[in-house]
Amino acid sequence: MARNLDMTALRSFVAVADSGGVTRAAGYLNLTQSAVSMQLKRLEESLDCKLLDRSSRTISLTAQGEQMLSYARRMLDLNDEAYARLTAQEFEGEIVLGVPHDIVYPSIPQVLQQFHAAFPRMRVTLISSFTKQLKEDFARGECDMFLGTEDAADAGGEVLIELPLVWVGAVDGIAWRQRPLRLAFEHRCVFRKSVQEALDGAGISWEMAIESAQSRTIEASVSADLGVHAMLEGATPPLCEPVRHGGALPDLPSKKVTFYASDLMKGEAADRLRDLIRQAYAQRSAMRLAAQ
Repeated sequence: MARNLDMTALRSFVAVADSGGVTRAAGYLNLTQSAVSMQLKRLEESLDCKLLDRSSRTISLTAQGEQMLSYARRMLDLNDEAYARLTAQEFEGEIVLGVPHDIVYPSIPQVLQQFHAAFPRMRVTLISSFTKQLKEDFARGECDMFLGTEDAADAGGEVLIELPLVWVGAVDGIAWRQRPLRLAFEHRCVFRKSVQEALDGAGISWEMAIESAQSRTIEASVSADLGVHAMLEGATPPLCEPVRHGGALPDLPSKKVTFYASDLMKGEAADRLRDLIRQAYAQRSAMRLAAQ
């Protein structure tokens, strides 16, 4: 006799796996912690196996849980796609999303793919610029939501994750050894001041050797070993790598990835995009925690 898996329980299981805990998952799903826990228990009982290892401070997946997660993602994606294709005719329009170029990867493509599957008639227009410019665009109503990289969130914003800045140079490059240290930065990059202050505090001479309004120009110059740059952990572009300086360069501060959404953005589609962005960074936080 065929047996059916509970899609609601699968959704709770994936949310717990992505966020690293029942409390965060309950918040994303707008459920109580006890409701999420009960769904997980029913799912484990229906499969007659343990999916989650609850023996440590943070919840982790068992071997069977890892396998189930792969199935659950595919089942939910197909469920959401089928539902959206047949019922989402009323969801038409555009959402303008602003994201600094250096945090587009790895999270935003996943968010856009999932949103398109759920709302195929909605268009998300992606604007890539600097945080300062995106704030100005948002204030003028030219973008509906945006991500930023800041020391702290302004009023109306929320912090999604905090990541350290890392030195970035050419693959096997030697520019980081030069003194004065040759820096390569965009004119409006919010990381410039923090990097300069860290070098001044360490007594290391530096010069702003390469400046440009275009991020691609900076990336090309750094990959050519003409200078060094600083980016958030995990955002290193191709042909560059984190500098293995062995303490020759100072540690850099952390920055927060912040999120802002217009109060005018209402409805199921806007809410879904917000949730997908939050979930993507919760998953990244959980992965960083597990790796520590």
